[in-house]
Amino acid sequence: MPSSGSSLRSPLAEPGVRRTSYLRPDIDRHLLHDDGEVVIVEIAKPPVAAFGPAGWVVIGVAILLMMGYAGPGWWLMMLVGLGLAVIGLYQIHSLYMDRFVVTNLRVFRVHGTFERHVATVPLMRILDITVHQPFLGTLFNYGHLVFESAAQDQGLRDIKYVDDPFTMEHTIEQVIQRSGVRPIAVRHPLEDDGT
Repeated sequence: MPSSGSSLRSPLAEPGVRRTSYLRPDIDRHLLHDDGEVVIVEIAKPPVAAFGPAGWVVIGVAILLMMGYAGPGWWLMMLVGLGLAVIGLYQIHSLYMDRFVVTNLRVFRVHGTFERHVATVPLMRILDITVHQPFLGTLFNYGHLVFESAAQDQGLRDIKYVDDPFTMEHTIEQVIQRSGVRPIAVRHPLEDDGT
């Protein structure tokens, strides 16, 4: 137990600290405010990522609309229709709650609806960023980021469905350069060897 003069305090004892929200991602609560951490970019999933779950919702609603034609088995159609619609809506909400955040100190991913998962990698541990843009990604301007880092077991290796992935990759590289983690390449003019 820390002594009464310790600087370790319960986060719930702090004024202004909110409890977990199940309806919106709460990025601010994961920032290191005492260290001057600020959000550079927050990346949410693009709408194209919700096409599959939206399909489940549409199928569920269609089954619910056909319920009147089912006769005595209407209750089975109601259960199936409601189940598919709820599954689709839950998946859409999970996509909404999944955020990838780049700050001036680190990158982290917050995801989960009822259970929150947070994976963090300091900027100095990021070695390489690869952008993968599938064919549909070129049409709808989304892609996937693959991080090579010294901490491969983190939940930050693959970030799927990123809007404008090349701009995001460029932004992350700029943040890493400006943080001073990687040396800036300086071009020296070729010296004349006298021949």
